[in-house]
Amino acid sequence: MDAEKFMNDILREHPRGRDAAAIMAAALDAVDPKSATRRALGRDGRTIFVCGQGYELKAGGRVFVVGAGKACALMAEAAVAVLGDAISCGLVIVKEGHLATSGKRVGGVELCEASHPVPDERGVNASTRLAAMLDGATKDDLVLALISGGGSALLTLPWAGLNLADLRAATDLLLRCGASINDINTLRKHCTRLGGGGLARLASPARTVALIVSDVVGSPLDVIASGPTAPDPTTYADAWRVVERYELQERLPANVREHLQRGMKCEAAETPKPDDPDKNVWSRVHNHIIADNRTAAEAAVAAARARGFDAALLTTFLEGEAREVGRVAAAIGREMCARGASEVPRLCVLGGETTVTLGGDGAGGRNQELALGAVEPLAGVEGLLLVALATDGGDGLTDAAGACVTGETLARASALRLEPDAYLRRNDAYNFFAPLGALLKPGPTLTNVNDLLLIFAT
Repeated sequence: MDAEKFMNDILREHPRGRDAAAIMAAALDAVDPKSATRRALGRDGRTIFVCGQGYELKAGGRVFVVGAGKACALMAEAAVAVLGDAISCGLVIVKEGHLATSGKRVGGVELCEASHPVPDERGVNASTRLAAMLDGATKDDLVLALISGGGSALLTLPWAGLNLADLRAATDLLLRCGASINDINTLRKHCTRLGGGGLARLASPARTVALIVSDVVGSPLDVIASGPTAPDPTTYADAWRVVERYELQERLPANVREHLQRGMKCEAAETPKPDDPDKNVWSRVHNHIIADNRTAAEAAVAAARARGFDAALLTTFLEGEAREVGRVAAAIGREMCARGASEVPRLCVLGGETTVTLGGDGAGGRNQELALGAVEPLAGVEGLLLVALATDGGDGLTDAAGACVTGETLARASALRLEPDAYLRRNDAYNFFAPLGALLKPGPTLTNVNDLLLIFAT
């Protein structure tokens, strides 16, 4: 990743700004999905190797490459480069604008664009074709599933009785109320056919091997992209508890509400469980996480140390309401500075994913709102730089990946009559930081492993 893509006015002015850009670039290079996929795959004639495990193709056996997620175009490019003509056919769905240089097809794999985070008709059509492709798979076939963050919205195939409008409305409600990704995907898995182990069940009796770039805190297989190749421990009752937790009973589309209630009465198909009666499904499925938030965070620490920093990784389990996490991050930064001058610059790295409860109609995302929450607590603190970054390059429905804050940010904002509290009330962090030249705009990074929070002290 080109470090220059991260540079903004704040980083250009700060004495550690170029270090920060280089460290962010190193973190993203470490989770480059193309490199990670190439490392995971190999081929020797009719034997396909995935993470060291050999899968022999018998005469007539086929290789299907399928998947969904923001990182999947580069993953597909790597799969084609390694497996070549062993691939019989394939279809991978990516977020619009995330095709990289591969266009609409790479080798034997078709690439389809669709909307994220709210699904659209393109995603439904592509998912329908993907399902049809796997419908005839046999025990001699091998399904290579490429999965990354964003797959839940892209891999959308509604159950009978539901339609795209139902899923769009339900997704939008969950996103606006600050629901965690675990809660969002618990409901999604019970409204779509391919989530919650549905893809693996559809591919059976073929062997299914998944390469996964995780965008979920802790990397639970059943939550990443709604777990299309993993058994689902959640039930319709769990999905309904999500509805009750966020008080959505009266706001959900009637079709979704009725579908969940039928499921709780065992009148709708449940997702496949770890102890599914057809245990042959899971005996022929292998999941491999090839990059995650810890990979990126540890690379950031290593890059910082190579540049002379005293760097430490504090956690990769950062969660909570974004603006409140911003205040905690400011407290960490103040403590770093309160310990006095150091002979070497210092860096604390945190990873995870926060949430935003929407109460206004502004523009922004969780990283921008986190940064905005830190502005007032950091006012006047010298030498401090806080950087909040979405590793996919897109924070919320904006062209920014996050924002930077220093001890001078509040003063600069005040000079422009920008009040942080007013922008927080509107969830309008984007328009607070834009006039300050504090937004990060690297463009789509074509990977996705949650968020990074970097706190620098000189």
